[in-house]
Amino acid sequence: MRAFLLMVPTWPVYWWALVFFAFYPVMSAIVWISTALSFYLRRERLEEEQDAAPPALDNAPMVTVLIPAYCEEKTIAETLECATRIDYPNYEVVVVDDASTDGTRTVVRPFVDRGMVRLIAKDRNEGKAMAMNDAMPCINGDIVLIMDADATPDPQILRWMVPHFESARVAGVTGNPRVANRETFLAQLQLVEFTSIVSLLRRAQRIWGRILTMSGVVGAFRKSALIDVGLFSPEMATEDIDMTWKLQKAAYDVRYEPRALVWMKVPPTLRSLVTQRRRWALGLSQVMRRYAHVAVSWRHRRLWPVYYESLLSILWSYCFVALTAFWIVSYAFGIPPLGVSPIPNWWGMTIGTLCLAQLLTGVLLDARYDSTILRYFPIAVMYPIVYWMLMALITAYTTPAGLLRRHVAGAVTQWRTTR
Repeated sequence: MRAFLLMVPTWPVYWWALVFFAFYPVMSAIVWISTALSFYLRRERLEEEQDAAPPALDNAPMVTVLIPAYCEEKTIAETLECATRIDYPNYEVVVVDDASTDGTRTVVRPFVDRGMVRLIAKDRNEGKAMAMNDAMPCINGDIVLIMDADATPDPQILRWMVPHFESARVAGVTGNPRVANRETFLAQLQLVEFTSIVSLLRRAQRIWGRILTMSGVVGAFRKSALIDVGLFSPEMATEDIDMTWKLQKAAYDVRYEPRALVWMKVPPTLRSLVTQRRRWALGLSQVMRRYAHVAVSWRHRRLWPVYYESLLSILWSYCFVALTAFWIVSYAFGIPPLGVSPIPNWWGMTIGTLCLAQLLTGVLLDARYDSTILRYFPIAVMYPIVYWMLMALITAYTTPAGLLRRHVAGAVTQWRTTR
Protein backbone atom coordinates (compact mmCIF):
# COMPACT_ATOMS: atom_id res chain seq x y z
CA MET A 1 0.00 0.00 0.00
CA ARG A 2 2.80 2.45 0.83
CA ALA A 3 4.45 1.74 -2.53
CA PHE A 4 1.14 2.39 -4.29
CA LEU A 5 0.58 5.66 -2.39
CA LEU A 6 4.06 6.83 -3.33
CA MET A 7 3.56 5.86 -6.97
CA VAL A 8 0.19 7.61 -7.60
CA PRO A 9 1.57 11.20 -7.46
CA THR A 10 4.00 10.31 -10.27
CA TRP A 11 1.13 9.54 -12.68
CA PRO A 12 0.26 12.27 -15.21
CA VAL A 13 -3.46 11.69 -14.57
CA TYR A 14 -2.93 12.65 -10.92
CA TRP A 15 -1.44 15.99 -11.87
CA TRP A 16 -4.08 16.66 -14.50
CA ALA A 17 -6.77 15.96 -11.88
CA LEU A 18 -4.96 18.18 -9.38
CA VAL A 19 -4.72 21.08 -11.85
CA PHE A 20 -8.39 20.75 -12.85
CA PHE A 21 -9.45 20.47 -9.20
CA ALA A 22 -7.60 23.72 -8.41
CA PHE A 23 -8.43 25.79 -11.48
CA TYR A 24 -12.09 24.92 -12.15
CA PRO A 25 -13.57 26.70 -9.08
CA VAL A 26 -11.37 29.74 -9.73
CA MET A 27 -12.27 30.08 -13.40
CA SER A 28 -15.96 29.30 -12.87
CA ALA A 29 -16.23 31.89 -10.08
CA ILE A 30 -14.67 34.55 -12.30
CA VAL A 31 -16.99 33.70 -15.20
CA TRP A 32 -20.11 33.52 -13.04
CA ILE A 33 -19.39 36.80 -11.26
CA SER A 34 -18.53 38.74 -14.42
CA THR A 35 -21.48 37.51 -16.49
CA ALA A 36 -23.97 37.86 -13.62
CA LEU A 37 -22.84 41.47 -13.13
CA SER A 38 -23.24 41.98 -16.88
CA PHE A 39 -26.86 40.79 -16.61
CA TYR A 40 -27.46 43.17 -13.73
CA LEU A 41 -25.91 46.18 -15.46
CA ARG A 42 -27.56 45.55 -18.82
CA ARG A 43 -31.00 44.54 -17.61
CA GLU A 44 -31.84 44.88 -13.92
CA ARG A 45 -30.23 48.25 -13.22
CA LEU A 46 -31.22 49.71 -16.58
CA GLU A 47 -34.86 48.70 -16.12
CA GLU A 48 -34.88 49.97 -12.52
CA GLU A 49 -33.56 53.35 -13.63
CA GLN A 50 -36.33 53.61 -16.21
CA ASP A 51 -39.18 52.50 -13.97
CA ALA A 52 -39.26 50.52 -10.71
CA ALA A 53 -42.84 49.35 -11.35
CA PRO A 54 -43.81 46.30 -13.41
CA PRO A 55 -44.10 47.09 -17.13
CA ALA A 56 -47.55 47.97 -18.41
CA LEU A 57 -49.40 45.27 -20.35
CA ASP A 58 -50.96 45.96 -23.73
CA ASN A 59 -53.36 43.15 -22.87
CA ALA A 60 -53.78 40.70 -20.02
CA PRO A 61 -53.75 37.16 -21.41
CA MET A 62 -55.47 34.48 -19.40
CA VAL A 63 -53.12 32.82 -16.90
CA THR A 64 -53.64 29.56 -15.04
CA VAL A 65 -51.84 29.22 -11.72
CA LEU A 66 -51.41 25.45 -11.63
CA ILE A 67 -50.51 23.84 -8.31
CA PRO A 68 -49.73 20.10 -8.43
CA ALA A 69 -50.12 18.61 -4.96
CA TYR A 70 -49.47 15.34 -3.20
CA CYS A 71 -50.05 15.04 0.57
CA GLU A 72 -49.76 18.79 1.21
CA GLU A 73 -52.50 19.29 3.79
CA LYS A 74 -50.15 21.19 6.16
CA THR A 75 -49.05 23.82 3.65
CA ILE A 76 -51.50 24.15 0.78
CA ALA A 77 -53.97 26.44 2.57
CA GLU A 78 -51.34 29.17 2.94
CA THR A 79 -50.32 28.68 -0.69
CA LEU A 80 -53.91 29.09 -1.89
CA GLU A 81 -54.51 32.12 0.31
CA CYS A 82 -51.59 33.86 -1.38
CA ALA A 83 -52.30 32.52 -4.87
CA THR A 84 -55.85 33.86 -4.80
CA ARG A 85 -54.56 37.33 -3.87
CA ILE A 86 -52.21 37.75 -6.84
CA ASP A 87 -52.53 41.22 -8.37
CA TYR A 88 -53.51 40.35 -11.94
CA PRO A 89 -56.85 40.92 -13.68
CA ASN A 90 -57.28 37.68 -15.63
CA TYR A 91 -56.25 34.41 -13.99
CA GLU A 92 -57.53 31.24 -12.38
CA VAL A 93 -56.09 28.94 -9.71
CA VAL A 94 -56.19 25.21 -10.36
CA VAL A 95 -55.03 22.48 -7.97
CA VAL A 96 -54.33 19.03 -9.40
CA ASP A 97 -54.29 16.52 -6.56
CA ASP A 98 -52.26 13.41 -7.41
CA ALA A 99 -54.31 10.95 -5.33
CA SER A 100 -53.17 12.29 -1.95
CA THR A 101 -53.60 9.94 0.98
CA ASP A 102 -53.94 12.71 3.57
CA GLY A 103 -56.43 15.57 3.91
CA THR A 104 -55.19 17.71 1.01
CA ARG A 105 -58.54 17.67 -0.80
CA THR A 106 -60.39 18.50 2.41
CA VAL A 107 -58.23 21.61 2.84
CA VAL A 108 -58.71 22.64 -0.80
CA ARG A 109 -62.49 22.09 -0.82
CA PRO A 110 -63.49 25.35 0.99
CA PHE A 111 -61.60 27.36 -1.65
CA VAL A 112 -63.48 25.45 -4.34
CA ASP A 113 -66.82 26.06 -2.65
CA ARG A 114 -66.13 29.81 -2.57
CA GLY A 115 -65.39 29.77 -6.30
CA MET A 116 -61.75 30.78 -5.81
CA VAL A 117 -60.07 27.56 -6.91
CA ARG A 118 -60.76 24.65 -9.25
CA LEU A 119 -59.75 21.13 -8.18
CA ILE A 120 -58.69 18.30 -10.46
CA ALA A 121 -58.75 15.12 -8.37
CA LYS A 122 -56.84 12.11 -9.67
CA ASP A 123 -57.66 8.60 -8.52
CA ARG A 124 -54.19 7.16 -9.12
CA ASN A 125 -50.82 8.57 -8.06
CA GLU A 126 -48.59 8.90 -11.15
CA GLY A 127 -46.09 11.59 -10.17
CA LYS A 128 -45.82 15.33 -10.65
CA ALA A 129 -45.13 15.27 -14.39
CA MET A 130 -48.22 13.22 -15.18
CA ALA A 131 -50.33 15.33 -12.82
CA MET A 132 -49.39 18.46 -14.78
CA ASN A 133 -49.87 16.73 -18.13
CA ASP A 134 -53.33 15.50 -17.11
CA ALA A 135 -54.30 19.02 -16.06
CA MET A 136 -53.40 20.67 -19.39
CA PRO A 137 -56.68 19.86 -21.22
CA CYS A 138 -58.66 21.19 -18.25
CA ILE A 139 -57.12 24.66 -17.84
CA ASN A 140 -58.13 27.90 -19.53
CA GLY A 141 -54.90 29.90 -19.47
CA ASP A 142 -52.71 30.61 -22.47
CA ILE A 143 -49.90 30.97 -19.93
CA VAL A 144 -49.41 28.47 -17.10
CA LEU A 145 -47.70 29.48 -13.87
CA ILE A 146 -46.67 26.24 -12.15
CA MET A 147 -45.98 26.45 -8.42
CA ASP A 148 -45.16 24.01 -5.65
CA ALA A 149 -47.94 23.42 -3.15
CA ASP A 150 -45.79 24.67 -0.26
CA ALA A 151 -44.73 27.95 -1.90
CA THR A 152 -46.28 31.41 -1.53
CA PRO A 153 -46.08 33.88 -4.44
CA ASP A 154 -45.50 37.61 -4.27
CA PRO A 155 -48.69 39.50 -5.30
CA GLN A 156 -46.84 41.12 -8.23
CA ILE A 157 -45.45 37.88 -9.64
CA LEU A 158 -47.61 37.74 -12.78
CA ARG A 159 -47.13 41.42 -13.57
CA TRP A 160 -43.39 40.75 -13.77
CA MET A 161 -43.56 37.46 -15.66
CA VAL A 162 -46.37 37.91 -18.19
CA PRO A 163 -44.78 40.84 -20.13
CA HIS A 164 -41.97 38.52 -21.24
CA PHE A 165 -44.51 36.51 -23.24
CA GLU A 166 -45.20 39.47 -25.52
CA SER A 167 -42.19 38.12 -27.41
CA ALA A 168 -43.42 35.19 -29.54
CA ARG A 169 -40.16 33.28 -29.01
CA VAL A 170 -40.51 33.17 -25.22
CA ALA A 171 -41.85 29.83 -23.99
CA GLY A 172 -40.85 30.01 -20.33
CA VAL A 173 -39.92 32.43 -17.57
CA THR A 174 -38.43 31.20 -14.31
CA GLY A 175 -38.84 33.23 -11.15
CA ASN A 176 -36.69 33.95 -8.12
CA PRO A 177 -37.33 31.47 -5.26
CA ARG A 178 -36.64 32.86 -1.79
CA VAL A 179 -36.19 30.68 1.30
CA ALA A 180 -38.94 31.19 3.88
CA ASN A 181 -37.95 28.74 6.64
CA ARG A 182 -34.63 29.92 8.05
CA GLU A 183 -34.64 28.46 11.56
CA THR A 184 -31.98 25.77 11.14
CA PHE A 185 -28.34 26.05 10.15
CA LEU A 186 -29.00 23.76 7.19
CA ALA A 187 -31.84 25.99 5.96
CA GLN A 188 -29.61 29.05 6.28
CA LEU A 189 -26.95 27.36 4.15
CA GLN A 190 -29.61 26.76 1.50
CA LEU A 191 -30.64 30.41 1.74
CA VAL A 192 -27.06 31.36 0.88
CA GLU A 193 -27.07 28.78 -1.92
CA PHE A 194 -30.26 29.99 -3.60
CA THR A 195 -29.13 33.60 -3.31
CA SER A 196 -25.48 33.25 -4.22
CA ILE A 197 -25.42 30.20 -6.48
CA VAL A 198 -28.82 29.59 -8.08
CA SER A 199 -29.83 33.20 -8.72
CA LEU A 200 -26.30 34.23 -9.66
CA LEU A 201 -25.91 31.34 -12.11
CA ARG A 202 -29.25 32.04 -13.78
CA ARG A 203 -28.19 35.62 -14.37
CA ALA A 204 -24.91 34.40 -15.82
CA GLN A 205 -26.58 31.80 -18.03
CA ARG A 206 -28.93 34.36 -19.53
CA ILE A 207 -25.83 36.18 -20.77
CA TRP A 208 -24.49 32.89 -22.15
CA GLY A 209 -27.74 32.51 -24.12
CA ARG A 210 -29.37 29.49 -22.44
CA ILE A 211 -30.16 28.46 -18.87
CA LEU A 212 -29.75 25.06 -17.25
CA THR A 213 -33.14 24.81 -15.60
CA MET A 214 -36.37 26.61 -14.86
CA SER A 215 -37.12 26.30 -11.19
CA GLY A 216 -39.65 23.61 -10.37
CA VAL A 217 -40.83 25.81 -7.50
CA VAL A 218 -42.07 28.56 -9.81
CA GLY A 219 -42.07 28.80 -13.59
CA ALA A 220 -44.41 30.31 -16.17
CA PHE A 221 -44.89 28.55 -19.52
CA ARG A 222 -46.65 29.24 -22.78
CA LYS A 223 -49.15 26.38 -22.93
CA SER A 224 -48.89 25.99 -26.70
CA ALA A 225 -45.09 25.56 -26.36
CA LEU A 226 -45.53 22.83 -23.74
CA ILE A 227 -47.85 20.97 -26.10
CA ASP A 228 -45.48 21.56 -29.02
CA VAL A 229 -42.57 19.80 -27.26
CA GLY A 230 -44.69 16.92 -25.95
CA LEU A 231 -45.48 18.08 -22.39
CA PHE A 232 -43.55 16.94 -19.31
CA SER A 233 -41.56 13.70 -19.24
CA PRO A 234 -42.75 11.39 -16.41
CA GLU A 235 -39.73 9.11 -16.79
CA MET A 236 -37.35 11.91 -15.76
CA ALA A 237 -36.50 12.46 -12.08
CA THR A 238 -36.51 16.25 -12.59
CA GLU A 239 -39.17 17.22 -15.09
CA ASP A 240 -38.25 20.91 -14.75
CA ILE A 241 -34.67 20.48 -16.05
CA ASP A 242 -35.87 18.26 -18.88
CA MET A 243 -38.59 20.72 -19.95
CA THR A 244 -36.10 23.59 -19.94
CA TRP A 245 -33.90 21.66 -22.37
CA LYS A 246 -36.85 20.54 -24.49
CA LEU A 247 -37.97 24.12 -25.01
CA GLN A 248 -34.52 25.52 -25.72
CA LYS A 249 -33.65 22.64 -28.06
CA ALA A 250 -36.80 23.53 -30.01
CA ALA A 251 -35.42 27.10 -30.40
CA TYR A 252 -37.75 28.65 -27.82
CA ASP A 253 -36.40 31.30 -25.46
CA VAL A 254 -36.38 30.74 -21.70
CA ARG A 255 -35.80 33.72 -19.45
CA TYR A 256 -35.06 34.56 -15.83
CA GLU A 257 -37.03 37.24 -14.01
CA PRO A 258 -35.40 38.06 -10.64
CA ARG A 259 -38.31 40.26 -9.53
CA ALA A 260 -40.83 37.41 -9.80
CA LEU A 261 -40.57 36.32 -6.18
CA VAL A 262 -41.95 33.23 -4.52
CA TRP A 263 -41.31 32.12 -0.96
CA MET A 264 -40.55 28.43 -0.58
CA LYS A 265 -39.72 25.96 2.15
CA VAL A 266 -36.43 24.10 1.87
CA PRO A 267 -35.52 20.75 3.47
CA PRO A 268 -34.86 21.43 7.17
CA THR A 269 -33.11 18.13 7.92
CA LEU A 270 -30.04 16.45 6.48
CA ARG A 271 -32.03 13.37 5.47
CA SER A 272 -34.62 15.32 3.48
CA LEU A 273 -31.89 17.46 1.90
CA VAL A 274 -29.93 14.41 0.75
CA THR A 275 -33.13 12.91 -0.70
CA GLN A 276 -33.84 16.09 -2.63
CA ARG A 277 -30.29 16.55 -3.92
CA ARG A 278 -30.02 12.92 -4.99
CA ARG A 279 -33.10 13.49 -7.13
CA TRP A 280 -31.58 16.67 -8.56
CA ALA A 281 -28.29 14.90 -9.35
CA LEU A 282 -30.16 12.00 -10.93
CA GLY A 283 -32.27 14.36 -13.02
CA LEU A 284 -29.26 16.32 -14.24
CA SER A 285 -27.39 13.17 -15.25
CA GLN A 286 -30.49 11.91 -17.09
CA VAL A 287 -30.60 15.19 -19.01
CA MET A 288 -26.88 14.90 -19.80
CA ARG A 289 -27.58 11.47 -21.27
CA ARG A 290 -30.75 12.40 -23.16
CA TYR A 291 -29.30 15.55 -24.73
CA ALA A 292 -25.73 14.36 -25.27
CA HIS A 293 -26.10 14.99 -29.00
CA VAL A 294 -26.28 18.76 -28.48
CA ALA A 295 -22.63 18.70 -27.35
CA VAL A 296 -21.55 18.13 -30.96
CA SER A 297 -24.45 19.74 -32.83
CA TRP A 298 -23.68 23.10 -34.43
CA ARG A 299 -27.41 23.77 -34.67
CA HIS A 300 -27.66 23.60 -30.89
CA ARG A 301 -24.39 25.41 -30.16
CA ARG A 302 -26.10 27.93 -27.87
CA LEU A 303 -26.67 25.05 -25.45
CA TRP A 304 -22.96 24.21 -25.39
CA PRO A 305 -22.03 26.53 -22.47
CA VAL A 306 -24.60 25.06 -20.07
CA TYR A 307 -24.01 21.48 -21.26
CA TYR A 308 -20.22 21.56 -20.94
CA GLU A 309 -20.34 23.55 -17.70
CA SER A 310 -22.62 20.87 -16.23
CA LEU A 311 -20.27 18.11 -17.35
CA LEU A 312 -17.29 19.94 -15.86
CA SER A 313 -19.10 20.39 -12.55
CA ILE A 314 -19.83 16.65 -12.41
CA LEU A 315 -16.21 15.85 -13.30
CA TRP A 316 -15.01 18.25 -10.59
CA SER A 317 -17.15 16.43 -8.02
CA TYR A 318 -15.42 13.15 -8.90
CA CYS A 319 -12.02 14.84 -8.65
CA PHE A 320 -12.99 16.25 -5.27
CA VAL A 321 -14.05 12.85 -3.91
CA ALA A 322 -11.18 10.85 -5.42
CA LEU A 323 -8.39 13.26 -4.48
CA THR A 324 -9.73 13.84 -0.98
CA ALA A 325 -9.99 10.09 -0.38
CA PHE A 326 -6.43 9.58 -1.64
CA TRP A 327 -5.09 12.37 0.57
CA ILE A 328 -6.83 10.99 3.65
CA VAL A 329 -5.41 7.51 3.06
CA SER A 330 -1.94 8.94 2.38
CA TYR A 331 -1.90 10.90 5.62
CA ALA A 332 -3.21 7.84 7.47
CA PHE A 333 -0.09 5.97 6.31
CA GLY A 334 2.14 8.91 7.24
CA ILE A 335 2.86 9.90 3.64
CA PRO A 336 2.17 13.61 2.89
CA PRO A 337 0.90 13.58 -0.74
CA LEU A 338 2.55 15.86 -3.27
CA GLY A 339 0.66 18.98 -4.29
CA VAL A 340 -1.53 19.31 -1.21
CA SER A 341 -1.24 20.63 2.33
CA PRO A 342 -3.61 20.19 5.30
CA ILE A 343 -2.98 23.86 6.11
CA PRO A 344 -4.60 26.27 3.61
CA ASN A 345 -1.90 27.65 1.34
CA TRP A 346 -1.88 30.47 -1.21
CA TRP A 347 -3.93 28.61 -3.81
CA GLY A 348 -6.38 27.31 -1.25
CA MET A 349 -6.88 30.84 0.04
CA THR A 350 -7.42 32.03 -3.54
CA ILE A 351 -10.17 29.47 -4.08
CA GLY A 352 -11.77 30.35 -0.75
CA THR A 353 -11.60 34.09 -1.42
CA LEU A 354 -13.17 33.79 -4.87
CA CYS A 355 -15.88 31.52 -3.48
CA LEU A 356 -16.76 34.13 -0.85
CA ALA A 357 -16.63 36.87 -3.50
CA GLN A 358 -19.10 34.88 -5.59
CA LEU A 359 -21.39 34.37 -2.61
CA LEU A 360 -21.18 38.07 -1.69
CA THR A 361 -21.99 39.11 -5.26
CA GLY A 362 -25.11 36.97 -5.24
CA VAL A 363 -26.19 38.31 -1.84
CA LEU A 364 -25.74 41.93 -2.93
CA LEU A 365 -27.61 41.39 -6.21
CA ASP A 366 -30.59 39.79 -4.45
CA ALA A 367 -30.59 42.08 -1.40
CA ARG A 368 -32.94 44.49 -3.19
CA TYR A 369 -35.57 41.71 -3.27
CA ASP A 370 -34.87 40.32 0.20
CA SER A 371 -33.23 42.88 2.47
CA THR A 372 -32.78 40.38 5.34
CA ILE A 373 -30.31 38.10 3.52
CA LEU A 374 -27.28 40.25 4.38
CA ARG A 375 -27.47 39.14 8.00
CA TYR A 376 -26.96 35.53 6.90
CA PHE A 377 -23.81 36.17 4.87
CA PRO A 378 -21.45 35.12 7.74
CA ILE A 379 -22.87 31.61 7.22
CA ALA A 380 -21.21 31.70 3.79
CA VAL A 381 -17.81 30.81 5.27
CA MET A 382 -19.19 27.33 5.97
CA TYR A 383 -20.52 26.86 2.44
CA PRO A 384 -17.32 25.61 0.75
CA ILE A 385 -16.42 23.51 3.80
CA VAL A 386 -19.77 21.78 4.42
CA TYR A 387 -21.74 22.11 1.21
CA TRP A 388 -19.06 21.37 -1.38
CA MET A 389 -18.19 18.09 0.31
CA LEU A 390 -21.83 17.01 0.74
CA MET A 391 -22.88 17.90 -2.81
CA ALA A 392 -19.76 16.30 -4.31
CA LEU A 393 -20.46 13.03 -2.50
CA ILE A 394 -24.11 13.03 -3.60
CA THR A 395 -23.19 13.81 -7.21
CA ALA A 396 -20.49 11.15 -7.38
CA TYR A 397 -22.80 8.53 -5.89
CA THR A 398 -25.92 9.31 -7.92
CA THR A 399 -24.69 10.34 -11.37
CA PRO A 400 -23.89 6.83 -12.73
CA ALA A 401 -27.54 5.80 -12.36
CA GLY A 402 -28.69 8.60 -14.65
CA LEU A 403 -25.85 8.28 -17.15
CA LEU A 404 -25.76 4.50 -17.50
CA ARG A 405 -29.37 3.38 -17.04
CA ARG A 406 -32.09 4.14 -19.56
CA HIS A 407 -34.83 3.79 -16.92
CA VAL A 408 -34.36 4.49 -13.22
CA ALA A 409 -36.71 2.92 -10.69
CA GLY A 410 -38.79 5.50 -8.86
CA ALA A 411 -38.16 8.35 -11.28
CA VAL A 412 -41.80 8.47 -12.39
CA THR A 413 -43.36 9.03 -8.97
CA GLN A 414 -40.79 11.30 -7.40
CA TRP A 415 -42.13 14.38 -5.62
CA ARG A 416 -40.16 17.25 -4.15
CA THR A 417 -39.46 16.27 -0.54
CA THR A 418 -39.00 18.98 2.07
CA ARG A 419 -40.43 17.39 5.17
